[in-house]
Amino acid sequence: MKSDTPIYIELAVAVSPLEPFRDLFIAQLGAVGFESFSETETGFAAYIIKDDYVASAALEQLQWEGVTVSVEEQEIEQVNWNSEWETNFDPIEVDGRVYIRAPFHPEREGFEYPMLIEPKMSFGTGHHQTTHMMIQWLLETPSDEADVLDMGCGTGILGILAGMRGAKSVHGIDVDTWCIENTLENAERNGVPMSAALGGSEVLEGTYDLILANINLNVLLADVSHYVNALRKGGCIFFSGFYEENVSTLRAAAEALGLTFQGIKAREQWRSIKMVK
Repeated sequence: MKSDTPIYIELAVAVSPLEPFRDLFIAQLGAVGFESFSETETGFAAYIIKDDYVASAALEQLQWEGVTVSVEEQEIEQVNWNSEWETNFDPIEVDGRVYIRAPFHPEREGFEYPMLIEPKMSFGTGHHQTTHMMIQWLLETPSDEADVLDMGCGTGILGILAGMRGAKSVHGIDVDTWCIENTLENAERNGVPMSAALGGSEVLEGTYDLILANINLNVLLADVSHYVNALRKGGCIFFSGFYEENVSTLRAAAEALGLTFQGIKAREQWRSIKMVK
């Protein structure tokens, strides 16, 4: 049974070469339950509740041929997450049109879509590249009167932008209760009507014109058939959260289910693809 005041495990990770492997390892640890990350000069610190920590699972995520990694582990009392976020979350600008900031960042004029996002635990410093590409897809794709699904909604950034661009309805799904609360708070903060449900593909209901799936490769491959079933004829899916070497695997799985490849985006080691039904 978990205690009322959780004890956390902190992993202090040094990585050489630092880039792009810091972000890669952060993303992989996020997929095995680590809740927050703090970047350092030599790598990063990663935090997870002690009751959820499996050392062997964590260390498996920190291996890459030609990369030197050292790890120091310690138990700590409950983390001041707000301090961690404010230290590590930078504003995001995309193509001179979107400006995403937290309440502790200054406002800036001249952006078509200014967004105010409280990052909290559902935002990770290792995922800016994947979010950036998804935002670019959204800026290129008309969403007027579209019904939009944001799978793995996190902070709700993508669904909120779709709503700002005229979507008829926006629905988010996430496996983390905290993310559902954060999405709904951020949607209200930005004046965008948005619903959200707790769970994975098993809670997916209805059909959509546009599906946003910025998660990770294993989840995408496991759930792609559910996404295809929920996509209307002529609808579009944006996939993100995987690396260059994974593109062919995901594309083949989607094409086998009747989707057609439409394009790809690259940002450092990350890739994102667009497919239509």
